[in-house]
Amino acid sequence: MFGGVFDVPAIEKAIADKENLSGEPGFWDNPSKAEKVMTEIKQLRNRIEPWKDLLAAADDMEALYELGIETGDDSVEAELQSLYDQSLASYEKLSILNLLSDEVDRNGAFLTIHAGAGGTEACDWASMLTRMYSRWAENRGFKIETVDMLEAEGGIKSVTLQISGDYAYGYLKCEAGIHRLVRISPFDSNARRHTSFTSVYVFPVLDDTIEVEIRPEDLRVDTYRAGGAGGQHVNKTDSAVRFTHIPTGIVVACQTERSQLMNRATAMSMLKARLYEHYRQEREKENAKFAAEKKDISWGNQIRSYVFQPYTMVKDHRTKHESGNIQGVMDGALDPFIEAYLTARWKGQPLSSDDEDEV
Repeated sequence: MFGGVFDVPAIEKAIADKENLSGEPGFWDNPSKAEKVMTEIKQLRNRIEPWKDLLAAADDMEALYELGIETGDDSVEAELQSLYDQSLASYEKLSILNLLSDEVDRNGAFLTIHAGAGGTEACDWASMLTRMYSRWAENRGFKIETVDMLEAEGGIKSVTLQISGDYAYGYLKCEAGIHRLVRISPFDSNARRHTSFTSVYVFPVLDDTIEVEIRPEDLRVDTYRAGGAGGQHVNKTDSAVRFTHIPTGIVVACQTERSQLMNRATAMSMLKARLYEHYRQEREKENAKFAAEKKDISWGNQIRSYVFQPYTMVKDHRTKHESGNIQGVMDGALDPFIEAYLTARWKGQPLSSDDEDEV
């Protein structure tokens, strides 16, 4: 069952080596390094233990089958069917999870939401999506931090969230693209139906094991006063930081911390994440599959539509997965859409956002 999945002996050896390391004198003298090793042990165990449980379940089914044959007891058939269905569902989920094997899939993620054209409508839609992803992350027990936010009339013009948790990037990367909202506008006194577009970008939070070179001469640094609620909350120092990477034109900013030093550190982490993704895309431009994926995140090629009126439905145009429980989706029930995308990838199905049906 493990064939083609991963090297079990190699993972077991890695666990043993790290556990031996954790038992050495002075291991906890460097708490951050020690915690990283303990986290790696946990991640490796979480990767292999479910497969071992699945193998044990297969052995149990085989034993039950043989018992039924020996005793002539037909009543075990229903129990066997139930165990088989459970094991098959587990196998499919584990196989999907195994797709998240890129070097950054298990990392946290920076998720950036930009309101498109449409003024107040689009800003309100960006605010709704921010709440949706925050609820999804909370439901998974992930940590959420607002790194940068530009508010506007009616909602949010742009926002960057840092979402920390195992495989946050692996799951969220399939959310990158254009999200379309169709509803009766609460801002329209004539109660007309409006369509709004908002873009979502997802980048991995990089750890110390992944190097991204940034030359000082390629970087422009601007500092400014962070926005606030006014009154006593007005920031009187230039604590906000904006980095511009001159060769690529990539711009990142952070203003959530009162310390310029902390804002610089967060902004640098964001810039490295953006550059990592930029260079990855550059390396894969010749790949036909990447060309198809790139189309998915182009403006005007929405990956998903959220329809509130005249009916309620959320439809993913790449997988054709849909749900009529739009309130549940807006409350963070995104797993069925994410799993449908990963399943389609696992099965090698085309993932095009082209959809001729009007939604």
